[in-house]
Amino acid sequence: MSISRRQVASAALAAVPLALAANGTAQASAGRRQRTIYIAGDSTAAQKYADAAPETGWGMALPFFLHKDRPVANHAVNGRSSKSFVDEGRLDVILGEIRPGDFLIVQFAHNDEKSGDPARYTEPWTTYQDHLRLYIDGARARGARPVLATAVERRRFDAAGNALPSHGDYPAAMRALAGEEGVALLDVQALSLALWQELGVEETKKYFNWTATEQDNTHFNPPGAIAVARLVVRELLRTRVLGPRDVRRVEDEIPESWITWPPAAA
Repeated sequence: MSISRRQVASAALAAVPLALAANGTAQASAGRRQRTIYIAGDSTAAQKYADAAPETGWGMALPFFLHKDRPVANHAVNGRSSKSFVDEGRLDVILGEIRPGDFLIVQFAHNDEKSGDPARYTEPWTTYQDHLRLYIDGARARGARPVLATAVERRRFDAAGNALPSHGDYPAAMRALAGEEGVALLDVQALSLALWQELGVEETKKYFNWTATEQDNTHFNPPGAIAVARLVVRELLRTRVLGPRDVRRVEDEIPESWITWPPAAA
């Protein structure tokens, strides 16, 4: 008799309490157990370096809203789709590190949409969902909690000043998959679109990577990254992935000076 994917995942989850018990005694004396939040995603979330400043991924701002026992491991990389991230072995790296009780936030769509690039393109209702299941199943098999995040919206307005969605069916496909798989969904696409509408055509320029030489309507500067990270944290609270004891400064002003760009990776 063949074993289904769900049976394999269930068996792995059943082993989690044993793994937690094995190291729970040593950690109990040190207070709450550290639980890492991993990010798999694209350039809108990724760590940026000095040569890219002031471009800022929202993952760079996320730690400002979390307590120190909820560290962030940001594996998001520029230009990756749900497919290319897997094909390059980047999901394997995360799954080699992630531990029971950790979280894996998955945000892709910007590059999945590139139909002219077979290395990155996925179709929303088939291969996109198929690849997202690899993240879900991989996290669950290791006792971690997968979390899906719809792709943050670009800065795009019509002539009447209405903020326009730009991700086609990808957000709907992710929402449907989250429902099918029982995975928490952070609806960053809907919330960011509403935020850009509230801010308007001119004010949103202060949140994106608009400089004297560049007009970038996809990537953020520090205020934009902080604003999107705040949306992510609010969604983590709303979906009860995290609790009030896990977060801080949710409604506080975060100084832009807290954002730093380390030297470029070797």
